[in-house]
Amino acid sequence: MNRSTSRQHEPMVITSLQNDRVKAIRALDMRKERKATGLFVAEGASIIFTARENGWMPQTLVARENTLSAGVVTELSRWVMQAGGNVMAVSEAVLAKLSSKENPQSVLGVFKQRHAPLPDPRSLGTGDVVLVLEEVRDPGNLGTIMRTVDAVGAKAVILVGQCCDPWSRECVRATMGSIFAVPISRASHDGYLEWSKAWPGDVVATHLAGTEDFRMAHYRAPSLLMMGSEGPGLSDQMAAVATRKVKIPMAGRLDSLNLAVATAIVLYQMRGSNLKLGS
Repeated sequence: MNRSTSRQHEPMVITSLQNDRVKAIRALDMRKERKATGLFVAEGASIIFTARENGWMPQTLVARENTLSAGVVTELSRWVMQAGGNVMAVSEAVLAKLSSKENPQSVLGVFKQRHAPLPDPRSLGTGDVVLVLEEVRDPGNLGTIMRTVDAVGAKAVILVGQCCDPWSRECVRATMGSIFAVPISRASHDGYLEWSKAWPGDVVATHLAGTEDFRMAHYRAPSLLMMGSEGPGLSDQMAAVATRKVKIPMAGRLDSLNLAVATAIVLYQMRGSNLKLGS
């Protein structure tokens, strides 16, 4: 192996906060930069291992220099370099600049975003559920919901309208790695409404005007579950295409739950018969 080839498979040592690569990664905190580049940042060795398990590889792996000599970070860096990616060995000051302020990690990865097409119902089976979120605004809620979607084995998430960015650092962190396991599709209201006309199973709306207890319904598979935004809930135009409207009964004075909590409750009910404890 010649000297130039060898250098390509060694970490780049970066200690300057003014380095262009450092600035480019830092800029991914801005939504407009994520949109322009199609990149996003995921922090933590466990999340990056989850990415690898699901067939993702970071374009760039960034690690504190003194963590590259042994342990899981060494394994990750070898994997990235062998696959042709870049590894940056950085000073503690640089890593602090690139990491989140809360609970900073010793390693992070820069990944390419993946946007899935709207699901083909012909590829879905009995008991399958696809979650539809209309204009969800809180990235922490969205990340938590994606983690639940992964946990119950739902097939995909469709984001309709002006939703928050699933590739934001807050959302990615809240998914705990499920961002790499759950297909994400985007659609305009018109695009979704047209596509949903051909859906062969139930299109379920959780709605205050619902008269059916969500626990008692027998859902016709494959099912679409539509959840509205944190404030207004599901819009009238979305609710109009539902084949059934369901409601979560409550005994207290409030008439609604946190979106992530409500979504989890309904998803577990819809997918319950398909979930078994391991032996």
